[in-house]
Amino acid sequence: MATAGDPASPAISASGRRRRVLMFPLPFQGHITPMLQLAGALHARGGGRLDITVFHAAFNAPPDPARHPPGYRFIAVGEGVPSGDLVIPSGSDADFAGALLRINDRLREPFRDRLRQLLAEEGDGGAAACLVVDSNLRGMQLVAEELGVPTLVLRTGGAACLVAYMAFPALCEKGLLPPASQDKAQLEMPLDELTPLRLRDMVFSPITTHANMTRCLEHLLAAARSSSGVILNTFQELENSDLQKITDGLGVPIYTIGPLHKISSGTDSSLLAQDQTCLKWLDKQETDSVLYVSLGSLASMDEKEMLETAWGLANSQRPFLWVIRHNMVKSSQQVSLPEGFEEATRGRGMVVPWAPQLEVLGHHAIGGFWTHNGWNSTLESICEGVPMICRPQFADQMINMRYVEEVWKIGFELEGELERGKIEMAITRLLCMEEGRQMRQRAKDLRDKAVKCTEEKGSSKSAIVLLLKRIMSF
Repeated sequence: MATAGDPASPAISASGRRRRVLMFPLPFQGHITPMLQLAGALHARGGGRLDITVFHAAFNAPPDPARHPPGYRFIAVGEGVPSGDLVIPSGSDADFAGALLRINDRLREPFRDRLRQLLAEEGDGGAAACLVVDSNLRGMQLVAEELGVPTLVLRTGGAACLVAYMAFPALCEKGLLPPASQDKAQLEMPLDELTPLRLRDMVFSPITTHANMTRCLEHLLAAARSSSGVILNTFQELENSDLQKITDGLGVPIYTIGPLHKISSGTDSSLLAQDQTCLKWLDKQETDSVLYVSLGSLASMDEKEMLETAWGLANSQRPFLWVIRHNMVKSSQQVSLPEGFEEATRGRGMVVPWAPQLEVLGHHAIGGFWTHNGWNSTLESICEGVPMICRPQFADQMINMRYVEEVWKIGFELEGELERGKIEMAITRLLCMEEGRQMRQRAKDLRDKAVKCTEEKGSSKSAIVLLLKRIMSF
């Protein structure tokens, strides 16, 4: 039987002509990575007839074509847009919804010019089959529709998150959102239609206005419903019931092809330089002994939280690998560790500015992951069978955390103010106690399901064949 990677695949032989898939990721690290992973998966299975063109926001460093196979092209959009208009926020007090609205507004016209120019060159390098656009870039989708290019939408979050977004208007109509007060009892109210979520899990950022959040979600859902299909970076066996709700609620084809990092031959897409030396350090550690600590590319903490985290790690007496980005501490250009910390942790702790996360999580020495619960990190942890200490901050992170804790039972939330004693107890709970051992076993069971779905006749493998056929049919 022909497969999607076979030149004789039905997805290719139906037309026989070279095609080009256009892509436009949201210019955040956590969105660029899965889009380029999707590009790698499609390109590898295109039978040598599928090329990739990636539009990217000019304010990010340009991708290096040399790190990608032949057939890739990168086009910058918005070189003339003032950088101040497109500042990428970070931290729990950032207005991400406002940033998304500005990106759509400022890049829409420059994208129209670039896309029109590309379509005029259509004969060179193959006709454009479609545009795969991040679900947050409704403005770019509208441009494509105006110029006659079919669109597919990539959702870089989980299925549970999309179900929650679909329910947002109904929660507003009921008067539940925005919350009438910050009363703890009200914020802890369970949402029966979105079990196991609570009202506070739907408050995506403390400073984002309700109007901006509503507009963003309206655009996101409009992008999904007006597309030719929605691509989800998850797998059937992980989120089956939520996937069914999406299928019923959107009315367009759903392609569940995750975990993308497991099916992709895409190259590294990190915007930050990775410190590879930590892998050699991990080689010297015992199996399941090390806590990996990383808050991703946007989450942050204040100086007091940094101090308490440092001493919590030190006092735990457990080995750790801690990622401290240059911009991780709010209102500080220089991140400094407390006096005495290095001496207290010498030999059992390592601090790096950025880590090769996939290799780290897959390393035998990693026994737990302290994470912000961005979807990429959550899914990568699941796929390597690593249980989690959860410290969500904004957007979909609270939703992901609730599923980790209440549905999959492979981790727990580190709630409230960060305090060294509480941190030490959480690390002990995850790495040293029976409860943590059971979480690790459940995580490894999910890892086995993730492996199965990407094998021949697995749900994700089948879905990507269908997706490729759809693309080649345009």
